[in-house]
Amino acid sequence: MPAVDKLLLEEALQDSPQTRSLLSVFEEDAGTLTDYTNQLLQAMQRVYGAQNEMCLATQQLSKQLLAYEKQNFALGKGDEEVISTLHYFSKVVDELNILHSELAKQLADTMVLPIIQFREKDLTEVSTLKDLFGLASNEHDLSMAKYSRLPKRRENEKLKTEVVKEVANARRKQHLSSLQYYCALNALQYRKRIAMMEPMLGYTQGQINFFKKGAEMFSKRMDSFLSSVSNMVQSIQGELDAEADAMRVSQQDLLSVNESVYTPDSDVTSPAINRNLIQKAGYLNLRNKTGLVTTTWDRLYFFTQGGNLMCQPRGAVAGGLIQDLDNCSVMAVDCEDRRYCFQITTPTGKSGITLQAESKKEYEEWICAINNISRQIYLTDNPEAVAIKLNQTALQAVTPITSFGKKHESLRPSQNVKNMEMESDKIIPKELSTKPDCTELIAPGTPIQFDMVLPATEFLDQNRGGRRTNPFGESEDSKNDEEDSLLQQMFVVRFLGSMAVQSDDTNEVIYEAMRQVLAARAIHNIFRTTESHLMVTTKSLRLIDPQTQVTRTTFELASVTQFAAHQDNKRLLGFVVRVTESLGEESMSANIFESNTEGEKICYAISLGKEIIEAQKISSPSAVLES
Repeated sequence: MPAVDKLLLEEALQDSPQTRSLLSVFEEDAGTLTDYTNQLLQAMQRVYGAQNEMCLATQQLSKQLLAYEKQNFALGKGDEEVISTLHYFSKVVDELNILHSELAKQLADTMVLPIIQFREKDLTEVSTLKDLFGLASNEHDLSMAKYSRLPKRRENEKLKTEVVKEVANARRKQHLSSLQYYCALNALQYRKRIAMMEPMLGYTQGQINFFKKGAEMFSKRMDSFLSSVSNMVQSIQGELDAEADAMRVSQQDLLSVNESVYTPDSDVTSPAINRNLIQKAGYLNLRNKTGLVTTTWDRLYFFTQGGNLMCQPRGAVAGGLIQDLDNCSVMAVDCEDRRYCFQITTPTGKSGITLQAESKKEYEEWICAINNISRQIYLTDNPEAVAIKLNQTALQAVTPITSFGKKHESLRPSQNVKNMEMESDKIIPKELSTKPDCTELIAPGTPIQFDMVLPATEFLDQNRGGRRTNPFGESEDSKNDEEDSLLQQMFVVRFLGSMAVQSDDTNEVIYEAMRQVLAARAIHNIFRTTESHLMVTTKSLRLIDPQTQVTRTTFELASVTQFAAHQDNKRLLGFVVRVTESLGEESMSANIFESNTEGEKICYAISLGKEIIEAQKISSPSAVLES
């Protein structure tokens, strides 16, 4: 071993700058040793912790191997050969756990403990002596400064004696502390070499003993067992390779499909749309309001379940209800300059959720599916057949079809105003009444108006001079009419279309107008509708904008000559209006609506309004005089 540097004890009393300089080198060395010892101890404690964790881990591993037999696998339990093999491995792991426990105890005693003792005893002692030496040196400096300030002329023997005695005690104390400090620093040069090698000696011996006992414990008795397990693993690997080849071929076949499968909205011009769906699933973008004017769009998975629209975020175990679709309505909307947006409205007319599809095909199929579900087709015995029947009816050619009226023979007699007036004079038996030809009801090629837009002349008439209207589109007279009206009922409806008709003698004209409007919408892919509030009073039928409360249009109740509801689609209704043109000629038009409630309720409200009008006529003074 090379010679060890030492501090000379003989120079402790003199305390020269050279001695102090050498002392600072020893102190720096002690500080570096302290830092290194702390790092070394952390590394050794980590090794011991890992070994201790190995004991706990092997113990847990043995328990888990035994628990394989008790697992309730969804795809069936493991075979007995695997179970028996794992049982044997559990015993082997238990035996290894004993060896790991012994190694952990040996590492704690021979590796970690010596380095802890070196740090707590030797390094702590050097640090303590350093502090005592510093205090003694400061005390000696203070006494020397006091001694140096003794007066020269007037000497006080008593004071001088006390100061001299104080200097002697301080110097003696500094000398003693410096000797102890120097001795500890000199001894530390030897002890650090022992402290570095002794723990590693214990670590190496513990590992050697561990491997020796392991070799004795697992000798030839394990060779045959490991060989059989290896053969089993190779057999399973061969099966896996064969399955991997089959999956690779299947993957190549699936990837060789047309590029349109990956391209959204690949066939915009003529997509193949299934309008008979009664259930639908797929990803849609859901619009969420995050503030007064800010919104976010979340891509979520939606699916229908009965009459409910469910939403399931990615990673969720199950979906949750987001909208009840029974008796709701769906319409295309323009939203934030995005394509393929549609909105679901509740039966009460309240705006529901806004969704966005990724393609035109998905967009139209979702709208058709929600429309079919809202009609509660899924509750029928054969919902697919009912959906096909309804959509085939809508997709029939716009040209008149005489068989369309046969569907409505079982309808209750509509509220035919003219027949009501003639009822007291003459009753026509059903079997003698003949059904008119469709061309007699509606002229072929009659245009259909899908938007509720006033003609330009009517718009000018409403805004040019004359009676003053308030900002909400209601005149003072209309308000007074409503206040005096005995009937006021509000319904939420959506305008589907209107067209000119040639007759209002029978309700068959309404059924034919329904057929042609629905067929035209289906052929031209028109899904957008205008929602309004229909106010039924004894004076008129008023369509009101639900947002601004502005009256869009008004139909005098006396001009409504026919009104009826569809038999199959309970929410479909229509009425015929007869008006007198400027030249004295009369014109008739059929207006078709979809309601959130049953159409029969609206027809009943209109019928009730007409009965009230008749009753008022009878009770009026003029009627009494005539009688």
